[in-house]
Amino acid sequence: MTEEERRAAEADCARLIALYANLNDEARWDEVAALYAEDGVMFRPTAPDAPIHGREAILAAFKSRPARTTRHVCSNVVITVEGPDAASGVSAMLLFTGAAAPLVGSFHDRFVHTAEGWRFAERRGSLTFAP
Repeated sequence: MTEEERRAAEADCARLIALYANLNDEARWDEVAALYAEDGVMFRPTAPDAPIHGREAILAAFKSRPARTTRHVCSNVVITVEGPDAASGVSAMLLFTGAAAPLVGSFHDRFVHTAEGWRFAERRGSLTFAP
C-alpha cells in the first residue's frame, strides 16, 4: 500500500464517521444503515452489551427509535490503516439532545473496504460519563 493509498483510506474512513453523525442527526436512517457492511455490527453507547448484527437489523433499530432532535459532535478522530481492506479508528463523541445533559463518550470502529467503498464492519460506542 502506498502512502497516498493509506492517506486516502484514512480520509475515507474519517469521512464515514462525520457522515454517520450528520445523517443520524437528520434521521436519514436508510443512509446511516448503508454506511455499515452487510454483516456489520453496531453497539450503541447507551447499550454497549447489546450488539445489533447486520445492516437490516441496524436499520430496524434506528427506525424504531422515537423521534428526537440531536446533534452529534465527533472529534479526535484517529484512523489506523491495517491493510488495503481493513482499518480501525477511534473518535470522541458528544451528543446533545436538548432534553438532558450532553452524553460524552467514544466510538471504536473497525472498517472494511467493500465493493461499495469503505464501510463500518463494527461500530462500538461507549460512554465516558454515565448519564
